[in-house]
Amino acid sequence: MRRILGIETSCDETALAVVDAGRIVRGHTVRSQHELHRRYGGVVPEIASRAHLERLVPALESALAEADAPLGSIDAVAVGHRPGLIGSLLVGVSAAKALSWSLKRPLIGVDHIQAHLYAPHLGEPADDAPPAPPAYPALGLVASGGHTSLYDVAGPARMNVLGRTQDDAVGEAYDKAAAILELGYPGGPAVEAAAAEGDPDAVEPLPETLLGRESLDFSFSGLKTALLYRVRGRPEGRGRAARFPHSAAELAPETRNHLAAAFQRSVLRVIETKLRRGLDAMARAGRSPETLVVGGGVCANRALRQRVERLGAEAGVAIRLAPKAYCLDNGAMIGGLAWHRAAAGEADDLELPAVSTT
Repeated sequence: MRRILGIETSCDETALAVVDAGRIVRGHTVRSQHELHRRYGGVVPEIASRAHLERLVPALESALAEADAPLGSIDAVAVGHRPGLIGSLLVGVSAAKALSWSLKRPLIGVDHIQAHLYAPHLGEPADDAPPAPPAYPALGLVASGGHTSLYDVAGPARMNVLGRTQDDAVGEAYDKAAAILELGYPGGPAVEAAAAEGDPDAVEPLPETLLGRESLDFSFSGLKTALLYRVRGRPEGRGRAARFPHSAAELAPETRNHLAAAFQRSVLRVIETKLRRGLDAMARAGRSPETLVVGGGVCANRALRQRVERLGAEAGVAIRLAPKAYCLDNGAMIGGLAWHRAAAGEADDLELPAVSTT
């Protein structure tokens, strides 16, 4: 089995890809919904589900055309079926089942989070010579809008959770920071751009929540609240009568950039600390990582990529970052990881469920 169609609809990207041999991306289409959710400052599940219904077939046609691959050339149909927004997942899972049944091809369910950690296996789009697979064991970090987790990774689809977010995921924290600073949506790129123009040392430092000396879990809720109070002040009054004394509109442009830089520095310091702890924890368990593997939407952040690269050089660990084309939710990571299940003779039946949580 060689060619797999990957379908990803777990949140607000309608993404499909044609992947050969688990790593060569022949066709790759992502239809984002940012313009639909911008006015709300975040993803509205019902709107996302309806948009997937409208965009899935055109996205399928686009991916197949780019790959120059008729449907009949597909050897299996893969779909991200967990975790995610249940309505969005149902669209992709239902489409995958219909294609599997009509084409008489195997159906392969894929865990969306595991797929993010598979993205570094993939070559750049239309690359016939992808890089060598990461060496295992590896320490894995998924940094996305819905998830911030550390994993002990034994292989492409074999991993154990070491730590995860206890409140806001890092991508969610970026979105909230952008809303507080009135930088626009989606928040990640907006905060990153503002931070690049700012100086984190020009304002009072923001907190870095580490949750204890050895904790591998993440928490960004306190950082978000600290930024809120720094921008708007502490609320006056109680209950519904409470009001903030200031607004982001009062900020000078340079102050807004400095605060974005301070926010991003705190986020990156926390992530770096947790990665160092994860490397140490695996070493103590007799599983010294050979590689640090990073995926997820926030992995596209240039400052994060630079910090991880520096950490790898200091720790003597190889670094494998997801190519920027495959940081956001995408069908290539789904089709690539599914190839390993198919090669092992695994497949799912038409009862494959959509599951909203891990």
